[in-house]
Amino acid sequence: MPGLRGKAPKRTSAEPELVIVAGREIAVSNPGKVLFPKPKYTKLDLVRYYLTVAEGALRGAGDRPNVLVRYPNGITGEFFFQKRAPESRPPWIEVVTLRFPSGRTAEEVVPRDAAALVWLANLACLELHPHPVRADDLDHPDELRVDLDPVPGVKWPQVRAVARVAQATLHDFGLTGWPKTSGSRGMHVIVRIERRWTFDEVRRAALALAREVERRAPKIATSKWWKEERHGVFVDYNQNAKDRTVASAYSVRPTPDARVSAPLAWGEVESAEPADFTLATMPKRFATLGDRHAGIDATRGSLEGLLELSTRHERDGLGDAPWPPHYKKQRGEPPRVQPSRARAAKYPLIEIARAKRKQDALAGLKRWKASPPM
Repeated sequence: MPGLRGKAPKRTSAEPELVIVAGREIAVSNPGKVLFPKPKYTKLDLVRYYLTVAEGALRGAGDRPNVLVRYPNGITGEFFFQKRAPESRPPWIEVVTLRFPSGRTAEEVVPRDAAALVWLANLACLELHPHPVRADDLDHPDELRVDLDPVPGVKWPQVRAVARVAQATLHDFGLTGWPKTSGSRGMHVIVRIERRWTFDEVRRAALALAREVERRAPKIATSKWWKEERHGVFVDYNQNAKDRTVASAYSVRPTPDARVSAPLAWGEVESAEPADFTLATMPKRFATLGDRHAGIDATRGSLEGLLELSTRHERDGLGDAPWPPHYKKQRGEPPRVQPSRARAAKYPLIEIARAKRKQDALAGLKRWKASPPM
């Protein structure tokens, strides 16, 4: 450093690192803390990553209330979802008060600039989980989220195929989808919408979309809520219920190789692999290509077409579908019970005989049939 003679004192991994960004000074505590053991990525690596992709990350999560997903002891330690903003925070960190379906409230962080992203990274917040609303209007979402969740055993090419069906379906209803890897096994398609509809209306439109995708590709896609009925790729309409969030673009996921949720152009979907996009590789991609979702805010569309489809579904006898278990029972919602349990209740099992050998059990059945009615 200027003004010092001889060698600069050796820093330890526990000494804070001062980062100056957007006119703010943020002391990154314990910058050498390893968050990803295999590649040995540290907290400071996470800070530098979010600085590099800040423009894109803020396009996905900025101006929105965010749930914080924190890994204070790295991805091999315990993690937690933090809805309420930490009480100890700089005065320039913005918050907004949300009211949840349970009736409770919480102040959540609203990142506005790169300094806020650095502050979040310093909390070992890997994932950004924004609500689909802007901080200035918490009642009207400006996003519909198509969450493509493959059931166990389904491979990535099938997720790609369903994403293409979703793209075509959205286009037919006058909407533009913006694909991204989830950073895990699935894919998200983000749809900007006009801020005219309530959460329930957006979810209703998402359910109609999911059913239409299933109708067009019944062998590879499903809109069924109960896991025992699913196959292929589940189009999770319930991610549009109030208080639900998904990892936003550029979020770092807790995988051994530090994968990130990568925005894609539709032309990249056929060749992109989730493992291509990591904390190490994304900065170069961002510097070369910029944010693949840079034009997303110019494509706000109307839900009128999907809501008309929903009305047709209802007229044909296809009403609401199950909500997540922690939500109150909704008007018009079908019984919230697994289909197999409902069948068991309708047709109870009667035990006729119990035996170690099949022939003894069959003999017992024969005796039962021959016995006089009760």
